[in-house]
Amino acid sequence: MQLQVARIGKPHGIRGEVTVQVLTDAPEDRFVPGTEFVVEPASAGPLTVESARWNKDILLLGFAGIENRNQAETLRGAKLFIETEELDEDDDEGWYEHELVGLEARVGSQVVGKVAALHTMPVQDLLVIEGADGKEILVPFVEQIVPEVDVAGGFILLTPPDGLFDINSEDAGTGEPEENA
Repeated sequence: MQLQVARIGKPHGIRGEVTVQVLTDAPEDRFVPGTEFVVEPASAGPLTVESARWNKDILLLGFAGIENRNQAETLRGAKLFIETEELDEDDDEGWYEHELVGLEARVGSQVVGKVAALHTMPVQDLLVIEGADGKEILVPFVEQIVPEVDVAGGFILLTPPDGLFDINSEDAGTGEPEENA
């Protein structure tokens, strides 16, 4: 099985570097020169990291054989994957998006929606729960609010603070423009 660790963004500069959206908690381990990634679409890869550096909060990668901006532009939107066999099987410190998407979100025994996505953020991750009404509810993915993740059982248990679901659902009706999913 493969695990997505990044998505390539726009080119940076004229020497073939690209910005990447990092989807891993350990970028310093995943994006070292010499690392080869499986790429989707397959026609864009495999790609081997030649350089990795941070520009403020944005990771910039250079790949072997990608020498200029035009070549880098062809990689935009490509997804970078590693083989999960490379991962430490004893690592239970976190969850990957592919493990969470589709799980029922429960408050007590009541199903309040399904996990639609995981947004990895600098401070804390956010679960995107699609409510029964189709609206998205953002839930901080912290132990106090999500005390149980049961992948085998097909659910996550939520203990949301009072009003979390009300606040999220009311926002959609305030006349503020909604973001496209």
